[in-house]
Amino acid sequence: MGYALKREGYTVDSNDHNSFAYHLAQCYVACDREDLPADFDKIIDHLNQIPGQAGFFTDTYCIKSRFFHPKNGEKIDAIRQEIEQISVSDKVKSVLLVSLMEAADRIDSTCGIQMAYLKTWAKRALLPLTLRTPLLLARGKSCRAHCLDALTAAQKIICDVTYLDPPYNQHSYRGNYHIWETLVRFDSPVVYGKAHKRMDCKTEKSSFNSKRTFKESLLNVLKSLASQYIVLSFNDEGFISKNDLEDLLSEFGKVSIFEIDYKRYVGAQIGIFNHQGIKVGNIKRLYNIEFLYVVNREGKH
Repeated sequence: MGYALKREGYTVDSNDHNSFAYHLAQCYVACDREDLPADFDKIIDHLNQIPGQAGFFTDTYCIKSRFFHPKNGEKIDAIRQEIEQISVSDKVKSVLLVSLMEAADRIDSTCGIQMAYLKTWAKRALLPLTLRTPLLLARGKSCRAHCLDALTAAQKIICDVTYLDPPYNQHSYRGNYHIWETLVRFDSPVVYGKAHKRMDCKTEKSSFNSKRTFKESLLNVLKSLASQYIVLSFNDEGFISKNDLEDLLSEFGKVSIFEIDYKRYVGAQIGIFNHQGIKVGNIKRLYNIEFLYVVNREGKH
């Protein structure tokens, strides 16, 4: 979203409390093509040529679990270590981290999210890890990336239009993409479970991932916004119903609603399997209805 708006010439402030999402925003929203050093492609070539060296990533996500083939895990370990040694600006470091993240994403062995991995290697998992230079936009209006919780961001970032994309259920974005969080933080965390998730996926729960506290948390964010327009994305499997959410938003202005059929994640296309890999059920729905709410607060703020 932020990348598309920047491409259209808007000034964008992008925020997420997860480190991996912050670096994505630093790369694609805050960083301009002109910010890259002249030899950036040579840096990417250098990283691609580094010999693999097994470390925490290989041991955790390739041996103890099977998210990546060990040969690629060794490359990821070595490249991530080398990125720490390269002297570049914070923005350019984010671009390097995103290049590594995207390269790893192209050769993983999952159905998309990092809740589980495939029992046998995906064909792409056997391909070699290869970094590419991210496709950045040319300099336009100044854009920024932030790493704040939602309420703090709502209180601090002043804008004309605010786009909100809260979680729909109990699954956090950090839990779904915990490996990227560990990759960019480079902190070798304590992990748990078959997916070897970061322990903070269990200990640092967001109030937006609880049905009991979701509505109040969203209300607090909405009350803190100063923008005239609020755009909020939700779907028909979320914590609160379409009618309840519409009633809540209508307290802040005139509400328009757009409905979009959206194909569910890849795992939903496959079915339900037990730990032995035997199919035990079928997914009832292959599509969700995505709701896009637009609130015009004119005269109410």
